[in-house]
Amino acid sequence: MYFFFFELIFRKTTMSNSMSFLILFSLLAFAPFCHCNKKIGSYLYPQFYDYSCPQAQNIVKSILANAVAKEPRIAASLLRLHFHDCFVKGCDASILLDNSVNIISEKGSNPNRNSARGFEVIDEIKSALEKACPHTVSCADILAIAARDSTVLAGGPNWEVPLGRRDSLGASLSGSNHNIPAPNNTFQTILTKFKLQGLDIVDLVALSGSHTIGNSRCTSFRQRLYNQTGNGKQDFTLDQYYANELRANCPRSGGDQNLFFLDYVTPTKFDNNYFKNLLAYKGLLSSDEVLLTKNQESAELVKLYAERNDIFFEQFAKSMIKMGNVSPLTGSRGQIRRNCRVVNTW
Repeated sequence: MYFFFFELIFRKTTMSNSMSFLILFSLLAFAPFCHCNKKIGSYLYPQFYDYSCPQAQNIVKSILANAVAKEPRIAASLLRLHFHDCFVKGCDASILLDNSVNIISEKGSNPNRNSARGFEVIDEIKSALEKACPHTVSCADILAIAARDSTVLAGGPNWEVPLGRRDSLGASLSGSNHNIPAPNNTFQTILTKFKLQGLDIVDLVALSGSHTIGNSRCTSFRQRLYNQTGNGKQDFTLDQYYANELRANCPRSGGDQNLFFLDYVTPTKFDNNYFKNLLAYKGLLSSDEVLLTKNQESAELVKLYAERNDIFFEQFAKSMIKMGNVSPLTGSRGQIRRNCRVVNTW
């Protein structure tokens, strides 16, 4: 059709206008090629819901603000959900799926069992969004927005969240058990797990700064108090007086679920005190303190973020965006769940 049109034009075009014609020909000839290769929804961008559900982010923020006001700890819990989701099969809301005939939930994995929380808040957000914009906003995007808003509500940095993720059709218990960094992993193991997601050492240190808010269980750091290397002694990189305080509620046996602040100085405020604690050898988890003690490059970043809260905030926002781009389902892949806990069957 295009070439028939050009033939007619060519017969009526004078030689004096041939140059203009050639330019027009080139532009029109390549126009359909460009449009055919630009598939709407094949990438993430902040304006994804501007027309289909313009009130989406306000709905998330409003419900989160109420949840955090009732329980400040929920901000850290929701931030952690997004992290644990993205490290398993990408940012696809697989962590939200319950057990079913065909699915073994990631909620039962070692990193998530008796630990991952905030699911009820996500359910409330999803319910409100389904009423406002049925079958439009994905659970994966809800997790990403909730992570950002939780950070802001706790006093941390703001950023534009790229959107357009779709939800997975399954979960991976083994992926959750093996891909998510554990409190007792070595520095190299943690860095390797980050690199497998396309994240680097800068992302590792910055994102670890999310431990400026939230809690951890006694079972996650007990070995640092009593038997770090199998010699029956405490971790020598843990401040002795701080260790004594921790032992009061984290005995050798029992009390596994007893909670402790990850940042004992400002436990509900998103700031750089986490890094200052590391410099004082008062990081709660082994996976925190090794950022200072096991690698020179990460140690320099710890010192930088401890000194410059503004630089930490800037990098944290960049790294969160980068993590949120880990293997998202877009376009026709996956689905938009109606209930975040269950895969659509209709």
